[in-house]
Amino acid sequence: MPSYTITVATGHQWFAGTDDYIYLTLVGTERCSERTLLDKPLYNDFERGAVDSYDINVDEDLGEIELVKIEKKKYWVHDDWYCRYITVKMPSGDYIEFPCFRWLVDDKEVVLRDGRARLPQDDKTRVAKQHRHKELELRQKTYRWKEWHPGFPMSIDANRHKDLPRDIQFDSEKGVDFILNYSKAIENLYVNQFMHMFQSSWGDFSDFERIFVRIKNTISEYVMQHWKEDFMFGYQFLNGCNPIMIRKCTKLPEKFPVTHEMVKDCLEREMTLEEEVEAGNIFIADYEIMDGVPSNATDPCTLQYLAAPICLFYRNSQNKILPIAIQLGQTPGEDNPIFLPSDSQNDWVLAKIWVRSSDFHVHQTVTHLLRTHLISEVFGIALFRQLSAVHPAYKLLLPHIRFTIAINTKARKQLICECGLFDKAIKARGMGSQEDLPYYFYRDDGIKVWDAIKSFVTDVVNIYYHCDETVQEDEEIQAFVKDVCSFGMQDLDNCGFPKCLKTKDQLVEYLTVVIFTASAQHAAVNFGQYDWCSWIPNSPPTMRKPPPTEKGQVDIKYIVESLPDRGRSCWHLGAVWALSQFQENELFLGMYPDEHFTEKPVKEAMETFRKKLTEISKFIKNRNEGKKLPYYYLSPDRIPNSVAV
Repeated sequence: MPSYTITVATGHQWFAGTDDYIYLTLVGTERCSERTLLDKPLYNDFERGAVDSYDINVDEDLGEIELVKIEKKKYWVHDDWYCRYITVKMPSGDYIEFPCFRWLVDDKEVVLRDGRARLPQDDKTRVAKQHRHKELELRQKTYRWKEWHPGFPMSIDANRHKDLPRDIQFDSEKGVDFILNYSKAIENLYVNQFMHMFQSSWGDFSDFERIFVRIKNTISEYVMQHWKEDFMFGYQFLNGCNPIMIRKCTKLPEKFPVTHEMVKDCLEREMTLEEEVEAGNIFIADYEIMDGVPSNATDPCTLQYLAAPICLFYRNSQNKILPIAIQLGQTPGEDNPIFLPSDSQNDWVLAKIWVRSSDFHVHQTVTHLLRTHLISEVFGIALFRQLSAVHPAYKLLLPHIRFTIAINTKARKQLICECGLFDKAIKARGMGSQEDLPYYFYRDDGIKVWDAIKSFVTDVVNIYYHCDETVQEDEEIQAFVKDVCSFGMQDLDNCGFPKCLKTKDQLVEYLTVVIFTASAQHAAVNFGQYDWCSWIPNSPPTMRKPPPTEKGQVDIKYIVESLPDRGRSCWHLGAVWALSQFQENELFLGMYPDEHFTEKPVKEAMETFRKKLTEISKFIKNRNEGKKLPYYYLSPDRIPNSVAV
C-alpha cells in the first residue's frame, strides 16, 4: 500500500493558525487520493509558525502528483488560515514542494501546483491546462478594475482595505493606519502643543525651530542651517526627494525670456548665456504641469495659492548647480517678473520658496503618487488577473507588488479622498554625463541598482525563455502587458507602455521597469521626505499669500505669513515623518523569504543578485563616509522590495 507523507507549514503572521478542519486531496496522473482529514481541531496542529506532518495511505500508486487540493471547513467559527507550503514525500522517497503563501478563508478550496515555474505553452496535460484556466478565470472575477479618478490609472475595485481579497491585505491594519501613525508621529515629534494654533502665523524663520527640536538627523539639520543658500537649493534638484525635475536646457524657451544681461554676474566662464547653453552648462526645471491647477479650498478660513514656476540653473566651475533666474508663472509679462540672485534678499528667498513649494506638490502627486504608487498598483492588478501562480513572471514580480494595492486602497480612503525606463529617462533629460554632473548620486546609484536588477531579470528570463518566439507564444505575458496598457492605463495616448512584447530583451526591460519602479524608484522619492521636507521653509506644503507680481515689495513678515501656519506646519511635519518610516519586518531588495521558485538555477540567480546588491551597498556606505550630505536612499539595504508605505 503506497504511503505519502504530507508536511504542512503554517505562516508566522498573527492569527495565521486555525482550529478549523483541514482536508487534503492529492491529484495524480493516474488517479486521485481520497479526500483526507489531516487532523482534528484542538490537537495543536496548524498553529502559527507550525510545521506538521501526516501520513496518507492509498490503495494504488497515484502516479506523478499534479495538484494538491486543500480545503478548510468550519469547526466552530471561521478563522482564516495562512499556509506557507505543502511538501509531499513520494513512496519513492522523492520530495515535491507545493508553494502556497496564501490565506484560506471560509470554505473555499485552494488548488496548488508544484513549485516548478512553467509557461502556458509548457502545460501538456488536460488537468494542468484546466487548472490554469480556472485559476485565472476566478482571479479575473476577484481582481477587477475600477476608475478611481478620471485621467488617472485604474485602481482595484475596492473602497476599503477590508474589501480587498484576503491575500493582498496587510497582515495587520494597525501598522499602516495613517491616522494612527500620524498621531504617533505627532507624539514622537512633541508638537502637540502647537496643533490648536491653526491660522496662527509664526513670528520669523527661527520660530519654525520650535517644532523641530525632537527629532533631527544629519540631513534635516543641515537643511535647516543652509536652506537659504543657492548651493543647497540647487543640490536638492539632484539628490533631494524629487530628483527628476531638472534637465539640461538646450534652448531657452520663449515663455522664459532670460537675457545674458540679467545673469551675466552669475556666469564664470567669460561666455554669453547662449554660449553657456551650447556648452551644456545651463539646466532648467519647469513646473508647467501646475499651470491652471486650482488651489486647495478645503479650509474656508485660509486662502491658499499655487504657482507654476520656471527655474534656470548654472553649472559653475566647481560643478555645483546654482539657480540664476526664476519666473513664478508660465506667461511672461510685467506682472510676472524674472527674479535674480542680484535682487533683494527677500525677493530672491521668496522666489526660491515658491519653487520649493511647487516642487513639493509635483513630487507628492506626480513623482511619488502617480509614478510609483499608482503605476505599481496597475502592474499588481494585471499580474493577478493575467498570470497564473506557476508563471515565472508571477513568481518574480509578486514580492515587488506586496501590499501595494493595500497601501493605495488605504491612502485613497484616508489621505487622498508616464513611466519610462530609468537609464533612458536620465539620458533624455540630458543628465547622463557623470563628468558634467559628478554629484548626481540619484543617477549614479540608480543606474547601479537598475543594472543589478536587469542582470537578475535576464538570468531568470533566460531560464524559461529559449528564444524570442517563446515570448511571442506566451499568451499570459502578452495578456499581462495588454491589460496594463489597455485597461490599467485606459489606453491613454503616449502612456509609454507597450501592448505586446516580441523579444526576450523587451521582456527583460519590461520586468525590470516593474521591479525598479516598485522598489528603487519609490525608495528614492519616499524615504527622504523627512530629511528634505521637515524644515518647513524649505518645502512648504501650502502658501497663504499669492506669488509676488513685482520686485521690492516683500519683507520678512510677508514671507513668514506666506508660509504654512502653526497647525499646518505640525501636520506636515508629522506626515513626512510617518511617510519616511520603514514598515515592521520590512523586506528589502533581494530578500525573498517566500520561496515561490524551487528550481536551483533561479536560486543561484537570486544569490548572485544579492551579492551584487551587497557590493553596491558597501560602495555607497564608503562614499558617504564623512559627508555632511550623505546620499543613501538607493542603497539596496534601504530599498524595500515593494511600495508598501
